Amino acid sequence: MEQDNNIIHEIPFGPSTIENIDFAFYEWLNNTMNLFSNSSEGWKKVPVTWISAERSHQLKSNQDIRDSSGMVKYPLITIERKSILKDPDRKGTVQANIRPINDEKGGTITLARIINQEKTANFLNADSKRSVTADQSDNRTKISLKQNPVRPLFDNRTSRYPSDKVVYQTITIPLPVYVIVSYDITLKTDYMQQLNEITIPFLTKNGNVRYIQLERNGHKYDAFIKGDFTFNDNSSNLNEERKTYSSTISIEVKGYLIGEENNQKGPKVVIRENAVEVKMPREKVIVGDIPDYLNSLKNKTNYRE
Repeated sequence: MEQDNNIIHEIPFGPSTIENIDFAFYEWLNNTMNLFSNSSEGWKKVPVTWISAERSHQLKSNQDIRDSSGMVKYPLITIERKSILKDPDRKGTVQANIRPINDEKGGTITLARIINQEKTANFLNADSKRSVTADQSDNRTKISLKQNPVRPLFDNRTSRYPSDKVVYQTITIPLPVYVIVSYDITLKTDYMQQLNEITIPFLTKNGNVRYIQLERNGHKYDAFIKGDFTFNDNSSNLNEERKTYSSTISIEVKGYLIGEENNQKGPKVVIRENAVEVKMPREKVIVGDIPDYLNSLKNKTNYRE
């Protein structure tokens, strides 16, 4: 949350999971890069598909990447996640291994700290009422103030509260775990010209740096394009198989994981409130307790000496 001019704005903040990193990478390639190429149908966007264990279902469900005979139409861009590395030397912004709070809620990293206006106002109003006394003599009410006069809830001149009884809400999340996710982008075309048209943006769009930034659900991930592009083709073969040209581009994404997703027992976002006042009430025993002062004329009993 952000607080500006006493107005609290909510910031959407979804969970950072492996699926969120995958979607961020896919949206960067499909929407940000937005690659086009010449084909038999003219200047057309190159479709992007994810290669996984369900690739047969994906190819069959997406009829745009197949022709009438069932053959895959090129050019085509495929994405494959190769590996996930948890490197202890790459800890990101959190260098220490901070243990979660030892209770049923957990939580490690403080994400935000705001003031609970309603509960803070209740404490201040109670203090204000206790600082005022009333005299009901002669059917008139006389108000007299003690040493602590009634002050406003918030002093705009000093930006401070007149009392120390301020209730804060602290929002904490689990410790982010940084991982290196490796992806392979494969460009497949029928002609060398198509392959050149698709490959050039990966080399020139970011200038002379290899750094790119991915973003999804309020999370940002750093990614780096490897400089060596591998090219493969079967044009030298004289058999009857289909002639194709392909290139593989490797990209490493430095992401982070927060929580255990659906396997987490505690809450993903923990909200706590601080204690502003401690009271120790007197305990009284009802059964068997003899009153200190009792004068009952009805029972003719007097316990007071």
